[in-house]
Amino acid sequence: MTDCAAIILGGGTGSRLFPLTLLRSKPAVPLAGKYRLIDVPVSNCINSGISKIFVLTQFNSASLNRHLAHTYRFDDYRRGFVTVLAAEQTQKSANWFQGTADAVRQSIPHVAVYRHEHVLILSGDQLYSMDYRKLLDSHVDSKATVTVATIPVTAEEASAFGILKTDEYQRITEFHEKPQDLTGKESPVSAPMKAAGRVYLASMGIYVFNSELLFKILNEEPDHHDFGKQIIPHVIERMRVVSYPFEGYWSDIGTIRSYYDASLMLADSQPGYNLYNPAMRLYTHARMLAPARISGAKLTDSLVSEGCAIGKSEVTGSVIGIRTQIGDHTTIRNSVVLGADYYPWHGTEIRERVEGPERPGIGDNSVIEGAIVDKNVAIGSRCIIRNTEGVQEHDGQDLYIRDGVVVIPKNVTIPDETVI
Repeated sequence: MTDCAAIILGGGTGSRLFPLTLLRSKPAVPLAGKYRLIDVPVSNCINSGISKIFVLTQFNSASLNRHLAHTYRFDDYRRGFVTVLAAEQTQKSANWFQGTADAVRQSIPHVAVYRHEHVLILSGDQLYSMDYRKLLDSHVDSKATVTVATIPVTAEEASAFGILKTDEYQRITEFHEKPQDLTGKESPVSAPMKAAGRVYLASMGIYVFNSELLFKILNEEPDHHDFGKQIIPHVIERMRVVSYPFEGYWSDIGTIRSYYDASLMLADSQPGYNLYNPAMRLYTHARMLAPARISGAKLTDSLVSEGCAIGKSEVTGSVIGIRTQIGDHTTIRNSVVLGADYYPWHGTEIRERVEGPERPGIGDNSVIEGAIVDKNVAIGSRCIIRNTEGVQEHDGQDLYIRDGVVVIPKNVTIPDETVI
């Protein structure tokens, strides 16, 4: 779609996803063993025929920038691109990005040089599959100046989102940021959604603007730094803002718990998000790794990535990332293992210069349950890692617990016979 440019917001410090964001930005967090979160919106754009894609970055962005540069290269005939716009100090602004809207505002000089009628604003840390052509067609057909993608949620979920109220024509009439009182805030929804009690429309943080209008609003309101809290409420009062209802799977990967739950969902026999849809492929960096080698292991409802070597162990309801090495008689349940950047049998004279233990992987006779093990972690033999006492929050030596999930940070070594 040559008349649309996509802007993907790289996010801020990602404190709620810490420690996964200790050394990387939110969109660079690994997903499903071999992908990264940023691959979701970029792939949706490519599958939707959008080839002018800007990714705005600021915090811990080195690995994200490297991934994008190595992964997304369009041919000369398509004339598309995925380009990084990093926060920069200029003569007009000495500040870093102050929020989502300010990030777009400061990037206008770089975006405006390309011809486009519409701007699609996306988040870099969500999991969903959407054909943006349908969203853009709805925006044009409804003669809207702004379209907000929304998803119906229940009353229990509504207080965590910005809730929009619409009339019978999908026009947005009210906006409420994380409301505690939901009286009168229901919107017309489809019959299946109504039957499920999903009658409140949550903003997905996905917006379509007429480009000239967007640039005009951002320049006229220099103190409005955030789309959800300031720009959207501002335009609702003054312009025709329309809802685009979306009823598929969608997860905002904003916390360790939401990341953990979404990751394990992908390993289900019938996952909400379809990794195998040929019409909506999920693209990522082609690493040319060898196939996974399974040597007597028992695998149930799990995803195992390429380059893995698993011995006589048991893996249940888990996601095993690239190059993961698992010894014999080890049990892994309901866990997310992000893998490694190098094989443990490759010495420093062969592999690229990266931080981490000499031999990442999981040893013999260990148990890992309900945990997230970040990249390049070496877990010894006869270790036990599980939250048996149900601790919700904890900061320790080479260990964190967030939302009840044990997280082992990147590049850590857990000695033999460690019990956590």
